[in-house]
Amino acid sequence: MRKFTAFLGRLGLVLLLAVALAAWTKLPAAAVAGLAVLLALWLVLSRRGRQTLSVTRVGISTLGQRIGASSVIVIGIAGVVGVLVALLAMGEGFAATLQQTGSDGTAIVLRGGSAAELNSVLDRDSQVVIAQAPGVARTADGQPIASAEISVVANLPKKGDPSVDANVQLRGVGEAAWALRPNVKIIAGRRFTPGLRELVVGQGARQQFAGLEVGRQIRLAGQPWTVVGAFASGDSHDSELWGDMQTVAAAYRRGSSAQSVTVRLTSPAAFATFKAALLADPRLKVDVSTTREYFSKQSEGLAKVIRIVGLTVGIIMAIGAVFGALNTMFAAVAARAREIATLRAIGFRGVPVVVSVLLETMLLALLGGVLGGLVTWLVFNGYTASTLGSNFSQVVFQFRVSPQLLWTGLKWAMAIGFVGGLFPAVRAARLPVSTALREF
Repeated sequence: MRKFTAFLGRLGLVLLLAVALAAWTKLPAAAVAGLAVLLALWLVLSRRGRQTLSVTRVGISTLGQRIGASSVIVIGIAGVVGVLVALLAMGEGFAATLQQTGSDGTAIVLRGGSAAELNSVLDRDSQVVIAQAPGVARTADGQPIASAEISVVANLPKKGDPSVDANVQLRGVGEAAWALRPNVKIIAGRRFTPGLRELVVGQGARQQFAGLEVGRQIRLAGQPWTVVGAFASGDSHDSELWGDMQTVAAAYRRGSSAQSVTVRLTSPAAFATFKAALLADPRLKVDVSTTREYFSKQSEGLAKVIRIVGLTVGIIMAIGAVFGALNTMFAAVAARAREIATLRAIGFRGVPVVVSVLLETMLLALLGGVLGGLVTWLVFNGYTASTLGSNFSQVVFQFRVSPQLLWTGLKWAMAIGFVGGLFPAVRAARLPVSTALREF
């Protein structure tokens, strides 16, 4: 019964510690700064705080003699922070790329119940009704700024390994597509000519796939297409190939149907009117959203998976780092047993001993966190990669090692240091003075 009660007590302590660490990782910078200020005031103004500083100085002064053991903590935690931040930076970069696509001043219309463009079909009559809806901006000659578009997945050889094909998104667009997306700029060559099998390619796609240089020909749907230009958009469209909508539809036997209609609104405030008109029209069964909202939703699934994977890998590595810190700090406490016992004998209480060991471990952890974050920022910030989007095509994006992610990594490092130093610190404080003095 006593063993079972002791087990329950330890289990409760572990659960309480887990909850406290989870809360710690969610704390904003202001709250952490407040805790640091309170600790500093306690160290400077209270008697036990000053004792803690004295013990901590002694422990830090001996770090040079324990450089090998101390490096275990620093390197282990640096590895945890580096992997965690890199994985989260991948998810953040992918989400940011899609979230930068679109605006509140443009809207996209899909068939009702369609999760993405590939699942949608809109007939010719529906396209006309959508373009004529209230709230759609018009050109100087009264034409609606609307582009019926089709999106298909094509296969192209990857750069560096032409034997490997990967998916690329081919988008057929109308003439209004350029007015709808003013951020799309031609950086080489020219725009495609409507009615011809010509393509302009995003700079991201050009980096990832072979044969997309201006002037080259590629085969899509069994037909030759000429690359006549390249564009940059700074969003997910950088990963696409663009061609004339009717020509793409004919090549892929889509008839007069489109998968989406994108329109420019007279103003962001006009979206409610535009959406209400389409949803109330008995001829239509559609889903309407701003392009910013649509592309943000497209990133949610994969970004969430990446975050879950990153946190899972980080937790697994953190457990290993905690055990490394525990072994190191238990050894350090054992080596300083006589010193700690002497301090206890001359009047130092247990609290200064516990806090001093924790401060020493967390200092090493902070160093590891800074090292891991710095290396990750230098290596991965701005690193270009590609992954599968919701339409199973390659999406080119850049890792984003943001200050928020670095701050998250530092909090993880401090949490690992706290757990790694807590139990050795408690053991040092509870070790009987007579026992410690006899150990050496």
